[in-house]
Amino acid sequence: MHWLMERARVVAGGDLGKDRPCEQYCEAVSRSLWPWAESKLLAFVCLLALLDYVSTYAVLELSMNRYVYESGPLASWALEMGGFAGLFLVDMLSASILLLIAVSIRHLHRRVGFRNFGRTALVFFLVPYVVVTMAAVFNNIVLTFLDLSPPFG
Repeated sequence: MHWLMERARVVAGGDLGKDRPCEQYCEAVSRSLWPWAESKLLAFVCLLALLDYVSTYAVLELSMNRYVYESGPLASWALEMGGFAGLFLVDMLSASILLLIAVSIRHLHRRVGFRNFGRTALVFFLVPYVVVTMAAVFNNIVLTFLDLSPPFG
């Protein structure tokens, strides 16, 4: 592993103390996407994973709609195999794997000496998940309170 880090330093140009305007630009872009601390992004991803599960449970079990279903292939498979407990495990496992990959990428960037690229990689990796999951939660909440029964019968 140490050899890999040394090789990355050589490929990066040897001197990691140089001023790298591209790295600062990337950090500025990542700060415009997520202006808060990285730890808040990680906590927000965990919260959204939990909200996704709760809103899916609400739309499938608590609403009066019988015409809604889970359209995600992994989530529908988890519901078929293990019910809502299986869905909870799959949701939390997938969010944990996503967080682990993002934090690992950030850690590798920082270890090589690209601190700002590490933040940028973390933000660029997790913000699409945040956007898609927020849309799914919003959709589930709307479908929970929307009556989709046929008008006549």
